[in-house]
Amino acid sequence: MHDMSEFRSWKQRLWLAALVASSIVLSLWLACAMPFAAFCALAACSLSRRHAIYFTASVWLANQAVGFAFLNYPWTANGLAWGAAMGLASLVTTFAAYQTVAHSNIRWLPLQGVLAFSTAFTVNELLLFAISFVLGGTENFTFAIQARILTINAIAFAGLLALSKVGALLGVLQPRPASMPTTHPA
Repeated sequence: MHDMSEFRSWKQRLWLAALVASSIVLSLWLACAMPFAAFCALAACSLSRRHAIYFTASVWLANQAVGFAFLNYPWTANGLAWGAAMGLASLVTTFAAYQTVAHSNIRWLPLQGVLAFSTAFTVNELLLFAISFVLGGTENFTFAIQARILTINAIAFAGLLALSKVGALLGVLQPRPASMPTTHPA
């Protein structure tokens, strides 16, 4: 007979797989406008640091697999470099959002979500903008395009939070405690 912690762990893995599956749907729908900041913020708010990084890497990998297999992402050195850069930017973004929430004095979960999302979006876009000076694409950082990316990420984050609420109600997702100490190792 399995104890409850094993069952909860199994249910949580299934839940994370469902969230990664949602990233596949969003990748197919939004292509290059994938809301990585939304997924990074969700991870920062609801998972341990280690699991947040694993989750973000899984979302990135799923997006790249969909992009190269179905959306005709270019198999060029620049295309592959952009893919790797987006993965690295997503991991740094998740870490930054996690650390911001963990080191803040904010204990009200909705405000933590706003803080995590604000940090994630800002860090991710700044990193991608910096990378665009090396790989090209600075023309994609106009106000209109960034407003669209912000809107997509905000809507996706709201949807992910709603899904997470459902997951918590079903007992498959246990949010990171609001009072988690900043020295939490994983």
